[in-house]
Amino acid sequence: MTTDIDEPREPEATPPPPSPPGDDRGFLGHPGGLATLSGLEVWERFSFLGMQAILVLYFADAVAHGGLGMDPGTAASVSAAYGTMVYLVSVAGGWLADRILGSYRAVLWGGVLIACGHYAMAVPTAAMTWTGLGLISAGTGLLKPNVASMVGRLYRTEDDRRDAGFALYYMAINTGAFAGPLITGWLGEHQGWHWGFSAAAVGMTAGLAQYVLGRRRLPGRGRSAPYALAPDAQRTAVRRIIAGGLALAALATLLAAIGWLTMGRFVDLLTLVSVIAPVVYFTVMFRSPRVTAAERGRLRPYAVLFLASVAFNFILFQAYSTMMLLASTNARTEILGFHFPAGWYASALGAFEVALAPVVAGLWLRMGRRQPHASNKIAIGVVLGGLSFLLMVLPTAGHGADDGFKMAAWWIVGSYLLLGLGDVLLETSGMSATTKLAPSAYAGQTMALWFLSLALANGIQAQVVKVYGHVSTPVYFGVNGAIAVAAGLAVIAAAPWLRRTMQPVH
Repeated sequence: MTTDIDEPREPEATPPPPSPPGDDRGFLGHPGGLATLSGLEVWERFSFLGMQAILVLYFADAVAHGGLGMDPGTAASVSAAYGTMVYLVSVAGGWLADRILGSYRAVLWGGVLIACGHYAMAVPTAAMTWTGLGLISAGTGLLKPNVASMVGRLYRTEDDRRDAGFALYYMAINTGAFAGPLITGWLGEHQGWHWGFSAAAVGMTAGLAQYVLGRRRLPGRGRSAPYALAPDAQRTAVRRIIAGGLALAALATLLAAIGWLTMGRFVDLLTLVSVIAPVVYFTVMFRSPRVTAAERGRLRPYAVLFLASVAFNFILFQAYSTMMLLASTNARTEILGFHFPAGWYASALGAFEVALAPVVAGLWLRMGRRQPHASNKIAIGVVLGGLSFLLMVLPTAGHGADDGFKMAAWWIVGSYLLLGLGDVLLETSGMSATTKLAPSAYAGQTMALWFLSLALANGIQAQVVKVYGHVSTPVYFGVNGAIAVAAGLAVIAAAPWLRRTMQPVH
């Protein structure tokens, strides 16, 4: 297979930006650009996860109450399919940054699309809901992988601050993950779902303003794409992208009009693509003439980390689907006499990540080169994710979905505590390892490949959650949690091989 991404780079192509200076300590001992990128992600997560916290509840709510009237399993499946689409598009986002736009412009245009999508969802019609979700998917695909790549380029490869920097970055963006559901959850329950979506739109607009104002501290600002196509090839690629997008939209509209493209088939199609895409992409990178033998050797252990990410994020993303449905129907919405919207449970996850990220960052800085290997950090994160689901077996055992039982709020809060710690360990180490293991010619695209693990996790989730409500709650959470724990233990068992093959990752 011959594609643009697999052609040898022209000698006159613009080289990647140089390594950043090692003495930049303008933000809490880290490069000043970390503040700008973290600030953008605060607002992006505020908008994205604020909307995500109420999306499944909006899907499942009765039409008379402003919802779409889906049954719980379908609502969770469609919500997961949306997540699949978001992260599938990240592959195109990484390619566009590497070959045409450059990271700075890719992130900027991604943020514009996200903001437009949230404004569309503020309009109380089903058609605008689907339009808005499409725009947010495209924008997030441009923004997410390239922001993370820009964070990686703030540090030299050998800089011991790198993992701690990613932990601070993750702490900052989870401030948005904490605040978003608080605002959108309250508005969704008290004013209407589309008021919650409006708050997400305002948040993303604020993020864009902050990003532009802080652009002087960013790597790659004003540069062309690091591995830019020749001008004629760029114009051809842009024309093909626009034509292909319009053709795909027209085909989807036609198939939906004649009744073939149902919501169920669309979900299944996204799942299929989420399985095929990473297989194809790994194959392209392994065979590319621009990937050296040493870089190819580092891709092999990266495939293991990829699968570990799939196992963990399959659990993590259900914090915004099945866990939200469970919380809204089978959990008390009060703590110490204070009543709150069910959507506020999603804020617990962000709160724990905000609280735990600096602890983890400080621990890694104190330990220096004595800290656990990246593969072990990731493995422990996967195990904690599985335990968060196994914990839910205890309060739900012996109770049916319709027997009126309401578990104490602390059970779900405790589950989110385990999940939040696992997320800090896995995502910060995983993104940091990705920036170090990435072949130089695929810098942005390898980070996009990391986000393909999130697409695959959502794709699998879109199928599995269909049985939610059709099997007993303890069986559902117990089986899924046990599989994740087993996956984490398998990565721990592979640790000796991973340490040998993941240089320069330590």
